[in-house]
Amino acid sequence: MATEHLSPLDLAFWRIESAAHPMHLGALAVLSADGPDAAARAAALLAERCAGLPGLRRRIHDVLLPVGAAVWSPDPDFDPARHVFLADAGAAAAAARTGGSAAAGAAAWADADAVGAARAGAGGGAGAAGAARAGADAAARVDAGGGAARAGAGADGRAGAAGAGAGAVDPRAAAGPLMARPLDRTRPPWEAHVLAGPGPDSFAVLFKFHHALADGLGALALAAGLFDREPPFAPGPAVRVPVRPVPAPRGPRAALRRLPGVFASRVHDLGQALEIGAAVARAGLPLGVPDALVAAEPGPGAGAGNRSVAGLALDLDEVNLIRKVAGGTVNDVLIALVAGALRRWLAERGDPLPRGAGPRALIPVSRRRPGAAPGAGNRLSGYLLRLPLAEDDPLRRLYAVRAGMDRNKEAGPARGAGAVALLADHVHPLGHRLGGPLVAQAARLLYDILVTSVPLPGLTFTLGGSTVREVYPLAPLARGQSLAIAVSTYKGTVHYGLVADAAAVPDLAALAGALRAELDAFVREVS
Repeated sequence: MATEHLSPLDLAFWRIESAAHPMHLGALAVLSADGPDAAARAAALLAERCAGLPGLRRRIHDVLLPVGAAVWSPDPDFDPARHVFLADAGAAAAAARTGGSAAAGAAAWADADAVGAARAGAGGGAGAAGAARAGADAAARVDAGGGAARAGAGADGRAGAAGAGAGAVDPRAAAGPLMARPLDRTRPPWEAHVLAGPGPDSFAVLFKFHHALADGLGALALAAGLFDREPPFAPGPAVRVPVRPVPAPRGPRAALRRLPGVFASRVHDLGQALEIGAAVARAGLPLGVPDALVAAEPGPGAGAGNRSVAGLALDLDEVNLIRKVAGGTVNDVLIALVAGALRRWLAERGDPLPRGAGPRALIPVSRRRPGAAPGAGNRLSGYLLRLPLAEDDPLRRLYAVRAGMDRNKEAGPARGAGAVALLADHVHPLGHRLGGPLVAQAARLLYDILVTSVPLPGLTFTLGGSTVREVYPLAPLARGQSLAIAVSTYKGTVHYGLVADAAAVPDLAALAGALRAELDAFVREVS
């Protein structure tokens, strides 16, 4: 594996990270267990398989030239035991039942660390010594920000895996402290944590991938490579057609002939940057944003902040019923449900409802060609959409969302305020290095909440024979923002994954319940 420079957008994600705001994506999968050792066997398989995936063996490091750049290169000391961790189910259950702190919760995973890797003898040097090193590393990285584990559960029995019997562990409560903890930047930037499940017949796996490593689709492809089947996104073998290389023209005349194309490209880039900048200015400042969507700024030198995670599973058939009656796309309905749930949640809290156009949601958009295999790195743009929280009628909220998304699609993902990610291509690597902290602080000026959709293939994933039952995508939380919402569809079920600043949103489970109530009310409206 040769070194490879990070793309401008990947470099931007790498540079804007801070200890209080880690830039990793997550996915929490709940799996069936066919025996008491199912979780340990899954950890062993993950450790064994990750050693054979080149994309998971690369780390990021700075280079001298160009100044400010960074490259991917193979990690010569790659050890699966530093990336795959097996939870101590007893310690995790005790922490969850007693509302344990982030430190107590994370210590449960440091306890058993990569036991599965040690048992597997996993082809990448993961033995007992490696497991012991991983345990020490994990314990050293634990940050004692209390309370994140207290707010993970859904609101009722239909909220994903919530509602299990006494003594059960909600893996989403365990995921909060882990999502708060930054990845080790000296190693390949990903982790997999095998956690206790909501009952004796289940366990869970939390995947963490740094945003510099992959966007949502790319992270899904990497995770799929660890399951029992080959990644469903892998393209077929390339057909090589022998061609005679044509030597590039040289000399002054050839250089002159290239000048018009270079000049036109520079003019296009400048025009695109100016157009996006103007669109950002027109999008307006964050005025009238609900206080619940704003997190306090961390102090200088702040460590990892608290995170809470919640999840909700909804019936895709009910979402499709709304779409067929009211029109629009499934994604329009899912966004409208978010808007309605936020309105309902604010009212239940006694918070004043925002007036006017509503908070600005950033809707990431993939720039990959349809049918193309998701590669490493990011190919993203985005749409900016005002969530109509002031509208009290669910149908009119959906119509407003649909109209806003139609306008965004007509303009395309390379224009508009949501396309800020494309500006990364116009910044020198040194600019990313020096300006990363400033860009991170500017997130509140660009949008108020992230709402992203991660499409999953119509396949059933298994790991060591254990079937994946639920998949909750988890998005990173930008500086100054209290909530990020991700959604995916798997096996006829819509899974919402909610990540929040635990201090700003201590009642995240209530928002999950508001999503459930909003869908029920919408179904009654169209039935």
